[in-house]
Amino acid sequence: MAAPALSVEQQISQLNDARKLVLQDANFYPQIIQGILPIIGPSARVEFRRWGADFLAETFASPHVPAQQKETLGLVVLETLRSMIEDPAEDSAVVKSVVQTAASIYPLVVRWIINNPYDGPTWDRMIAIKSRILRMWDSATIGVRICCIKFAQRVVLVQTAGPEADPKRGNPFEVSLTMVPQNHPLLAPRNLEAEASGLLDRMLGVFQENISDALLIDATLNSLSILIRARPHLANKILTVILNFNPLKQANSPMTPKLRVMVKSMEKTTRMLLIHVNKRDPQNPLAGRIHQYIERMMRSKTEIFDEFNRKRGPPEPVDGLDPAKRQKLVAQVNTSPQNRLHIPPLTPGSHTVAELFTITTDEALKAFDVAMLSEDLVVKIGITILQRINTDTLNQAVDGVRQRYQTVFAPQLVEGINPETAPLGVDDDDDDYDPDFYNAEDTEQIMNKLDNAPPEQEEAVARAPEVALGPFTLPPPPPITPEQATQIGQATVSRVFGNMQTLEEPGKKSKSGMNRLAASAYDRDAWITIITRLATRASAGLENQPEPMKEEHPNSASPSLSNTIRDFLYLYVLEDFRKRIDVAVAWLCEEWYNDQVKMKSGDDAVLHYEKWVIKVLDGIVPYLDARDKVLTRFLSEIPGLSIDVLARVKSLCRDPAMVDLALKSLLYLVMMRPPVREIALDAVEDVWNTSSDDDAKPMAAKFLTRWRPGFAERLKGPEDDEKKANGIAAA
Repeated sequence: MAAPALSVEQQISQLNDARKLVLQDANFYPQIIQGILPIIGPSARVEFRRWGADFLAETFASPHVPAQQKETLGLVVLETLRSMIEDPAEDSAVVKSVVQTAASIYPLVVRWIINNPYDGPTWDRMIAIKSRILRMWDSATIGVRICCIKFAQRVVLVQTAGPEADPKRGNPFEVSLTMVPQNHPLLAPRNLEAEASGLLDRMLGVFQENISDALLIDATLNSLSILIRARPHLANKILTVILNFNPLKQANSPMTPKLRVMVKSMEKTTRMLLIHVNKRDPQNPLAGRIHQYIERMMRSKTEIFDEFNRKRGPPEPVDGLDPAKRQKLVAQVNTSPQNRLHIPPLTPGSHTVAELFTITTDEALKAFDVAMLSEDLVVKIGITILQRINTDTLNQAVDGVRQRYQTVFAPQLVEGINPETAPLGVDDDDDDYDPDFYNAEDTEQIMNKLDNAPPEQEEAVARAPEVALGPFTLPPPPPITPEQATQIGQATVSRVFGNMQTLEEPGKKSKSGMNRLAASAYDRDAWITIITRLATRASAGLENQPEPMKEEHPNSASPSLSNTIRDFLYLYVLEDFRKRIDVAVAWLCEEWYNDQVKMKSGDDAVLHYEKWVIKVLDGIVPYLDARDKVLTRFLSEIPGLSIDVLARVKSLCRDPAMVDLALKSLLYLVMMRPPVREIALDAVEDVWNTSSDDDAKPMAAKFLTRWRPGFAERLKGPEDDEKKANGIAAA
């Protein structure tokens, strides 16, 4: 049966997961981009096209992706970008991201064409994209036009001559007109330079035309700042046009709030650009003119906006009264009885929340239904009132509502005296009441009152038994079978090992050495410590069962949790034993320690160390290389060595390429582990006795001669007999 189709939200969620992956590791960008190109094509849904265009713009603007890789990926996505931008009905958000991506890719494509002049189709695609962007520059939405300005700036940077590159400070991947050879079949330097000059004039035209859009002017100024810094020979032309631009020219029109914000934005962006130009190069020829322009602009701004404030009258105090007169006026306000807010108390009885917070005495205003107003209008009215309300008046209103609340609701929270059982002469409101000074009624008095009570009261008393809630307990969970428990345990162990695959490898951060606590951090070593101790210590004492229970059948369908963890550890080590040999050593050290403790507690304990050492060794020996040092490290770090373990090492001597590795590992044990020196020498001598390899016998004899003094005399005996036999044969 076919799998159900995923919804758009689910597919977008999967795409976002892929984006998170490449943000963590930039090496996955090629695979992800190759995978999403069929999904974000022109025939895809608009949601996928928007996501894909945004992802491509983010990819080619990311500093974490190398320039060489961006160049390769740019050639891959070029056709997709062309098909998106040439669609006249394309979504404006998609077009905006495509133009941003094209601005990032253009220098990379030009560099590729410079080095590969045979690739004409790639340059044709880039020319088509550039032509489409320049055609829509003046007619697109404001967001797309701003992106077109950025694209034009990149084209001017690439197609103009840059300063001489400094290998110490310059960018080795910067592209300029000086890189294009004169006889290039696809790129003509004169045509490129003429096009760049025309685009620069088109960018500067926004200051010479009667354009009132502050967004376009600010975007152009921000793009020109990079051209001034990167192309010094264009700086004078650009600065001359900017110095002839007056951002305050539109202030002569009727000053609306929107126009006021736009004029301030254009003036500030222009001023900050010129200030930074003077800071970077105080000796430039236009420095004096720039300084005069800035001062004139600041004076004009002050005059215009001060005149605007004078027409509107003095500014109102924002937070109450003027600070210079606050003390005197506040005293007048506080002492004036007519400014005191009168909040009538609530009448006895039940009241609604609306009546609690209603402080006006106007009946017509009380009857007005606020629900008739729209939500936006209520918000505006509330914000205006909160901005202009007197602080003292607001405090009075809050105090009045607080007093109402205390008067109406507070007595309900205090348990009064029962009038039926209270002693005579005591009032409920008497604050000096002390029960120690009166005798409580005895049982006979209470029974007399009940006898004289009306029948309804007697029935009510009879119907009022004491109610006591019993303890509440949750129902017990349903029992699970041993097979279910085993499956749950295996799934848990599998998830833990899956989590370990994503953790940091050891050696990438500093360790605390022997002083660190076990599992004190959420790194790989901490999880290894937890897992190995779960495998070795969690079941301590549980395996010492009667004989029928202790034996585990090899094909048992429900192995213990400890053995399940051991199997997972074994497979985890063998997946990459060269990097995870430390995991194997840590695990086997725990097994050895556990076996030692169990041997002290009893004779019939189940031991695991020897079994798993041999199993791990059998797993890694077939994949060893003659230059591997993993075997030597493994044999030197595991806590115990036996004859069976060394027999696996001896078996390597059957392969002539592995003789050197096996014998050097045994020699290391002889030199560095005195407790196992004798069995290691026995293994070497066994190699000398049984090996037929010409390289193994001389090397083994060399080691034995040094470490076993009696071996040299035994070695001479057979050599003398051989010499005598050779002499007799010669005679």
